[in-house]
Amino acid sequence: MGAQWKHKGRTEHAAAKGRLFTKLVKELIIAAKAGGPEVGSNPRLRLAVDQAKKASMPRDTLERAIKKGAGLLDEPVNYELVTYEGFAPHQVPVIVECLTDNKNRTATNIRVLFRKGQLASTGAVSWDFNRLGVIEASPPEGGADAETAAIEAGAQELEPGDEGATRFLTAPTELDAVSRALTGLGWTVSAQSLAWVAKNPVHLEGEQRAEVESFLEAMDEDDDVQNIYVGLK
Repeated sequence: MGAQWKHKGRTEHAAAKGRLFTKLVKELIIAAKAGGPEVGSNPRLRLAVDQAKKASMPRDTLERAIKKGAGLLDEPVNYELVTYEGFAPHQVPVIVECLTDNKNRTATNIRVLFRKGQLASTGAVSWDFNRLGVIEASPPEGGADAETAAIEAGAQELEPGDEGATRFLTAPTELDAVSRALTGLGWTVSAQSLAWVAKNPVHLEGEQRAEVESFLEAMDEDDDVQNIYVGLK
């Protein structure tokens, strides 16, 4: 759990699904704004579209977000990426990435959310994280050796992923190349992103871990919070 934290129950009810759609729409807009509206030539948009489809986002919502990001609609797009660093309860390091159209609102909300932890200055936490490309992929039918695939695709490291998948770690500049190489080897890529990966994740159990999980869930419920990276095993 040393990379991106994901709320396991995000899609279990309507309110949670609405928040998920808000985050996915923002990612679609930013991806289209940065690399254009063509999925074939924009790896970030391709993955954002895949994630939106897996979440059962309506097609018109998905297409409108892409057009909005690409500047094909009259509505202006002014989302900014703002990153906060700090500690969850029990000194667990946390990096929070927000996409916002109002930095003052976001800063106020984040300060409130960090009251059960500790908001820190820039650099106070990120020094203990590596910036890496992270690819989650499942092996082809019949199985395949993950270590061999990592070597052939050019990944730096690998670790167990969710539901039998493998998480491949790469240099940030090699993210798309390694993802394409894995696909060529028959692996199914379910997610890829640039992430903060903790160098020394903290191990907690019982009530202490529950406190941290509760803190992260509350943070994730804020619409401006896009990604949470936590140093927790």
